[in-house]
Amino acid sequence: MSTPTEPTQQERFFSLIQNVVIAAVAILAIWLIGDLLMIVFAATLMAIILKGLATILRKYTRIPYWVALTIVIIAIISAFVALMLTSGPQISEQIIKLRHAITTQVGSLRDQLHTSPLGNMIMDYLPNSVGGHRSSGASLSSRIAGSMTGFITSVFGVIGTVFVIFIAGLYFAASPTLYGNGLLRLFPSQQRPKMRKLLLIGGHTLWSWTAGQSIVMLVVGTCSFIGLSIIGVPLALALGVVAGLANFIPYIGAIIGAVPAVLIGLSQGRQEAVLVLILYCVIQFLEGNFISPLVQNHAVRMPPGITILSQTVFGTILGMPGLILASPLTAAILAIMDASTPKLKDEEKLPPLD
Repeated sequence: MSTPTEPTQQERFFSLIQNVVIAAVAILAIWLIGDLLMIVFAATLMAIILKGLATILRKYTRIPYWVALTIVIIAIISAFVALMLTSGPQISEQIIKLRHAITTQVGSLRDQLHTSPLGNMIMDYLPNSVGGHRSSGASLSSRIAGSMTGFITSVFGVIGTVFVIFIAGLYFAASPTLYGNGLLRLFPSQQRPKMRKLLLIGGHTLWSWTAGQSIVMLVVGTCSFIGLSIIGVPLALALGVVAGLANFIPYIGAIIGAVPAVLIGLSQGRQEAVLVLILYCVIQFLEGNFISPLVQNHAVRMPPGITILSQTVFGTILGMPGLILASPLTAAILAIMDASTPKLKDEEKLPPLD
């Protein structure tokens, strides 16, 4: 019986060329039909979440998959409706107050900069688009306040897209094998076993990353709410919700969630602003060094450099949807690449730093 041989240098070269071509085609497709691909990916991600929850329920109850999926969907909708009925008015009111407070505080901060030579020098370097000397304080306030809460109002502008994602996600989750097998039929028969393996790896990675990140978001949002309440910062509930939701975007989301809290704290006084800044630094330190490693230890870990670079690339090409979905998409791509490329031998690895 013949033994498998190591791939030759020529075979490795052609494999590298093949991967480069596939990557180039993928980048070109993202550039041309990126919005459509993001909708498909978002629907797929939603389907994976629903399927994962239904699988967990089925594991402990032994009920049919479609029954478990129906229970999961009803439970999610019921929880959302209950949240809106109980805390929705309070959260909405606090978010409206939050936007008004940010607008007021940014205008006040700009006025304070005008009172000092250093502040005037800073304003001289600010262009019109971000409220330099040649633009009004109201314009700057509106821009920053809008950027902090724009994702809320944008929901109403993309309601059709969200509806499509929701319906497509339900259909994907209801018949995952149907759509998965249809995708596998697009590949040559000799490639289907390998593509099936990679498809399962990508789906498992997306589920693991999303489940782990959801736990991190819940912990960060809860800790932010409790800490802000102890400090005495107003609108603590809304700020906690913003911090939790923003943490879906690793690293960058922490900054997005902290900015409105610091501005609101500054409206109460410099001491409160410093305490809020310290609070968020402590939360992010704990999240980065303890919470995420503990939660994602059973999920997926991504190098910070690749995560930030992917957010920059997808955010530049596709805007906010690309920034939001960059991390789970990159996690799946890395997992698939790790499974489809040969491991480095010891003599091929770079030497470690002393």
